[in-house]
Amino acid sequence: MTTPSPGPAGRGYDVAAFRSRFPALAEGAAHFDGPGGSQVPLEVAQAVADAMTSATANVGTVTRAERRARDVVVGARAALGDLLGVDPRGVVVGRSMTQLTFDLARTLAAGWGPGDEVVVSRLDHDANIRPWVLAAQGAGATVRWADFDPTSGELETEAVAAVVGERTRVVAVTAASNLIGTRPDVPTIARVAHDAGALLVVDGVHATAHTPTDVAALGADVYLCSPYKLLGPHLGVMAADPALLETLRPAKLLPSTDAVPERFELGTLPYELLAGCTAAVDVVAGLGDEALGGTGSTRRERVLAGMAAVEAHEDRLLARLEAGLAELGGISSWSRARRRTPTVLLRVDGVPDARVRQHLADQGVNAPNGSFYALEASRHLGLGDAGAVRVGLAPYTDHDDVERLVEGLRAVRP
Repeated sequence: MTTPSPGPAGRGYDVAAFRSRFPALAEGAAHFDGPGGSQVPLEVAQAVADAMTSATANVGTVTRAERRARDVVVGARAALGDLLGVDPRGVVVGRSMTQLTFDLARTLAAGWGPGDEVVVSRLDHDANIRPWVLAAQGAGATVRWADFDPTSGELETEAVAAVVGERTRVVAVTAASNLIGTRPDVPTIARVAHDAGALLVVDGVHATAHTPTDVAALGADVYLCSPYKLLGPHLGVMAADPALLETLRPAKLLPSTDAVPERFELGTLPYELLAGCTAAVDVVAGLGDEALGGTGSTRRERVLAGMAAVEAHEDRLLARLEAGLAELGGISSWSRARRRTPTVLLRVDGVPDARVRQHLADQGVNAPNGSFYALEASRHLGLGDAGAVRVGLAPYTDHDDVERLVEGLRAVRP
């Protein structure tokens, strides 16, 4: 899978200066819990507060408050479009990625019947599995499962192709596993899905936080993500071609607009959270400015450069972390794929995961344990419903954080 080019070679960013913008880091913990939700920079919190303390109303054009609400919504769609490389007119906002996927699955399933099929992957978070399974069951359609290799952690394209057929309506796959970090070859999977006449629905929640994103290059018909994984507030986002959205008829209230993308958004939008989303994208674009030395001409270019700098920073720290784990010995890891995010699912041999988590927490290192809603993946790895300890790097993680984690694991070994 080709990563979108950020443009000219960048210089990275000043991690120490970047960390100073996160009030939560002043508490002193080393956060490896980013896959569950990142810490938030001051600019994002301020944007949320500013929106909540300014006069707002339902979107309109008559009063100043109405126009302010309109501008917040339009601005957020534009910012998220720049983050994902999509038309802002196809950006749908919801309570969460889970809610949006359930709504999408129910909408699509209204046109399914016996003999139709949907393909899901055992690598995925349950939010990109269960909505499709339940929708298929309700429509009398068949669910086909694509298995990943539990030894390598890879979801090979051939495993998906083997269960795609002429009656496949949807292929649902992750751009990156939130449990073990695996990044499948989504563009090739997209070709398999499209050759069969199926839609490709991509869970980009984990991937968007760690790598530049170009939805068109991925071949995704629908792409979903969560801004709170990348410095933003708690929301879900669904992106698709507006022309595709025009063909879908979701359940909605009678007086609510039938316009796209608003027909998919239930009730009044949380304007303060949308303002926070815009601020989060602007923070990423600011990292791009720093990496490019101010040569980026559009926010999209600066966002790509910013995410490329984040990816390079996290990859360097991941290399140090994995070297440290290898030096320790007695650590089992299930994050083995060739291409993956800076996410490591591990276990200290002979020590219960809950004890490892508690010991690290006592040292001011936050690294939770569990299956993190990737239930099928955890079971397929032989870990049952319990999972293991997950370590995730973030744009604000630094070398000292990694050293604290390694030393914490060293101390907890038997």
